[in-house]
Amino acid sequence: MTIGEQRRVAVTTLASGAEVALCLHELQGKHGPGPTVGICAAIHGNEPTGTQIVLEVARRFADGNFRGRLLLLPVANPLAFEANSRHTPLDDQNLNRLFPGNRDGWVSEQLAAVITEEFLTKIDVLIDLHSGGDRPTVDYVYIRNREDLSRAIGSRVLYRPDPAKSGTMFHGTSVTVTENRDVPSVVVELGGGLIDQTPYIERGVEGVTNVLRVLAVLEEPPKPPPDQIVVNEIVTVRPHVGGILETQAPPLGERIEEGALLGRVVSPYTFAVLEEIRNPVPNGVMILSHLTNNVVQPGDYGYMVGSRE
Repeated sequence: MTIGEQRRVAVTTLASGAEVALCLHELQGKHGPGPTVGICAAIHGNEPTGTQIVLEVARRFADGNFRGRLLLLPVANPLAFEANSRHTPLDDQNLNRLFPGNRDGWVSEQLAAVITEEFLTKIDVLIDLHSGGDRPTVDYVYIRNREDLSRAIGSRVLYRPDPAKSGTMFHGTSVTVTENRDVPSVVVELGGGLIDQTPYIERGVEGVTNVLRVLAVLEEPPKPPPDQIVVNEIVTVRPHVGGILETQAPPLGERIEEGALLGRVVSPYTFAVLEEIRNPVPNGVMILSHLTNNVVQPGDYGYMVGSRE
């Protein structure tokens, strides 16, 4: 079933003859003019939870009972999505560091250029959906240039980056394009991992719906956010060795003290404990974690801990 008006935008052709293209879905509201809200997912191909959120949003609003227009990009990086890879397999580039792109560059840069031209410059509001990938799980929302929209998603933890510490970490991300245009932008990190994604999908759909309420795209009052924690710094803790990560961390959104055990890396061959991973952050809060015991490599995403200082 096609929902809304579907448009296929060609990017390039592979050596196999296969076409690389983006699928955009446009849903027009029937209750008068309003903003064009762009919702995208799978800029990183191993983060399909966002794609499922976009699908359910499309189903929820297929009847057009809203104002304005929804422009949906469910799979921003089809090559990485097919390979279940964070980076584009053909050039090993991180698409979310390449915006606004380059038509004469790597295939990922060409993809970024088309997304910029056909999506990011055509919208009045951006909701960019990410997740923890195929093993870790994450739960927080960035505060960028519209705090009320970020809070409306409903996550317990929000991240307001400290410019003095974050430096150039956001250079080349999708929001660098939209924020340069003064477009309200929300980046959501929700779900992922080897667990049932249904609760995260439901939360994501409700969060997007609540943003539409705040924007008056829907004729109903927004739901107030829960008690929320704002952190200004997030520390990524990576294992130094590979093996089986036996996670010991508290649930996402919960406090964790400095020095507390996050997990152990155990050798699947000798059964020896190769490394104990401990929290380096005073007065921390869990942002990203492995909710199941997973295989990890040296330098993988292990944990992310926000600083409550």
